[in-house]
Amino acid sequence: MRKAFTLIEILIVVVILGILAAIVIPQFTQASTDAQIGNVKTQLNTIRNQVEMFRVRNNGNYPFSATALVWTPLVGANYLRQAPVNPRTNNSTVITGTSHAAGTAASGWVWNDTTRTMFASYFDEAANNGGGGWTN
Repeated sequence: MRKAFTLIEILIVVVILGILAAIVIPQFTQASTDAQIGNVKTQLNTIRNQVEMFRVRNNGNYPFSATALVWTPLVGANYLRQAPVNPRTNNSTVITGTSHAAGTAASGWVWNDTTRTMFASYFDEAANNGGGGWTN
């Protein structure tokens, strides 16, 4: 008598593998977005800390203003190694605006000259505190 798997047994195994794949695959597809969110949060924290350190060491003067939106003061004085790149827009350009919504695909960062705060283009921190998605 030959021993072999029946068609029913093989179908059960295939169904179980399909269920496992349906559970696991969505977790991996979200990993890239979660990594970008973590990257932007870390960069914003670093940028804001270094901007404040620059201000304290430079008699209350900020490295950015509405007319000077470049990373040169921070990079040149070794507050940052290089201009940070926003992974969403793949850009390090700074523009002026009041929030992340002022950002464009051609900008990486938004400097609010009134509140002296840096935002990431296309990244709503309030919506992303729990690891939410990007906003445009």
